[in-house]
Amino acid sequence: MHLDVVDLRDFYGRPLGRVARRLVGRAVRACWPNVSGMSVVGLGYATPYLGMFRDEATRVAALMPAQQGVLHWPRDGKFLTGLVDEVCLPLSDSSVDRLLLVHHLEGADQLRPALREAWRVLAPGGRILIVAPNRRGMWARGESSPFGSGQPFSRGQLVSLLRNAMFTPVEWSSALYMPPVGWRMFLRSAIAWERLGATLWPRFSGVILVEATKQIYAPTGHRERARRRLPLVAPVRAPAPARDVWMDAAVDE
Repeated sequence: MHLDVVDLRDFYGRPLGRVARRLVGRAVRACWPNVSGMSVVGLGYATPYLGMFRDEATRVAALMPAQQGVLHWPRDGKFLTGLVDEVCLPLSDSSVDRLLLVHHLEGADQLRPALREAWRVLAPGGRILIVAPNRRGMWARGESSPFGSGQPFSRGQLVSLLRNAMFTPVEWSSALYMPPVGWRMFLRSAIAWERLGATLWPRFSGVILVEATKQIYAPTGHRERARRRLPLVAPVRAPAPARDVWMDAAVDE
């Protein structure tokens, strides 16, 4: 179940949330260094990470599930958020170039339908980027952050989910190696924790980032298996066509 949007907002307003935003934001930006001329849409609670794309992308929007609630964003300018059904997005087919999912899958009630809906709106050649809590990391085990709520994931689980929804994983990244505590000592050394963790214990990050592309055609293996299940039928010689009686009579005459 999705967290309340007010709890998410409050977390990113605290020192620990601001540090998490900076560290995860660096990893997101490394995956998408240039989105010029593209449409970028966030699903879940992605607004802390969408601001970096506003001056670069052609269109930026944040869609929030009805179970979570919605807040006004950004504070200045045009309202760019909307309340949606996670399995029925108000977007046209193949209309989004970059789709960012943050605080979304771990609280989704229908994982595969939600990802299939993401597949529908993503343009051919577009990219989806999922930020998910790592089930091996410390952030998924505590209650001090939203990453400790809902279902965490392993790499294998994310691969299975993406492939079942007709996505192909292409890039992996990670973030949040520091302990999920708001102590000043840890907050000040957050960058050092990131560098050390990526070197010494890369599998124990707080979050996993996976970028995937949209499969346009379904795998052919299912069709091949279906053909093999068809019964074999031996060819039958067609009988000679019967001659009409009135034609036989005309020939005899």
